Amino acid sequence: MTNLFSPFEIKSVHLKNRIVISPMCQYSSIDGFANDWHLVHLGSRAVGGAGLIISEACAVVPEGRISPFDLGIWKDEHISELKRITTFIELQGSVPAIQLAHAGRKASCAQPWKGGEMLRKDEGGWQTFAPSAIAFNQMYPMPLSLNIEGIQKVVDSFRLAAKRALEAGFKVIEIHAAHGYLIHEFFSPLSNQRTDAYGGSFQNRTRILCEIITAIQGVWPENLPIFVRISATDWVDGGWNIDESVELSRILKDMGIDLIDCSSGGNISNVRIPLAPGYQVPFSKRIKEVTGISTGTVGLITDAQQAENILLNKEADLILFARESLRNPYFPLNAATALNEKIDWPIQYARAKK
Repeated sequence: MTNLFSPFEIKSVHLKNRIVISPMCQYSSIDGFANDWHLVHLGSRAVGGAGLIISEACAVVPEGRISPFDLGIWKDEHISELKRITTFIELQGSVPAIQLAHAGRKASCAQPWKGGEMLRKDEGGWQTFAPSAIAFNQMYPMPLSLNIEGIQKVVDSFRLAAKRALEAGFKVIEIHAAHGYLIHEFFSPLSNQRTDAYGGSFQNRTRILCEIITAIQGVWPENLPIFVRISATDWVDGGWNIDESVELSRILKDMGIDLIDCSSGGNISNVRIPLAPGYQVPFSKRIKEVTGISTGTVGLITDAQQAENILLNKEADLILFARESLRNPYFPLNAATALNEKIDWPIQYARAKK
């Protein structure tokens, strides 16, 4: 059996293969509700054979949305439509996961196909929040610095969102602490200039994530996994870096986190990132080797043999596919053919199997 199609056991969750659909915002929701687009988008990738399907970033509070059209899980009314999706995913033999998120100072934007620019209040936008009153760039408005009460509200919002996620049928939670959104903003000295218990030292800058994890663990079953997505580096001197990511991963492992989903960048505007096939794989490899925690890797991974080699070299435990999955929802089925791996196809599609 190939590595890519070998099963992966993580707590009580069984993944039939190492292929994961990465969270990808669809900007197609109204008031945070999932709809037919989300059912077909996520459901088709389950039909396509991926082992784990992670929803797009679901905002834990309305002001935590990237755009007014993001999925949300800040109220109980969101549960039923999400449940419809998780039920379908499981019927295809895949595992449904949810990414919980707060966009921080990068919230309140238009949809990408409408320019992606910050929305004024008269355009449906809202006041944004951050660790410190530092704008992402000159095109973004100044965020309000969260006070202690505001931070505790965020922490509790993640807890309530996790409780709803369980009721909605998700089997894995991923906490979004990457890409320059709120938690990542706390990590980096370039976006966090606080002088209280949430700023300054490494311990203080990572405190909010640790508090969120503890809050979620209070409502999430011990036998179900929790992942954390991080940006392993800001790609700029003075910012969050891989050494800090390794140290954080060690702490998170001790806290009971099951996997670190390794991405990078997003917190500092106009940074040059050395894009190349598998450019983020070294981060997942180093974190895995140094800390012993399971890792996932993502970014310009586009073919089956490339993914197989990453696993063969023990550089990650799971391979996350994003844009390649948009191009090809049935990537796992095609990957199996490319690797001469025999897997079950949906019976409705079996006549097309070569």
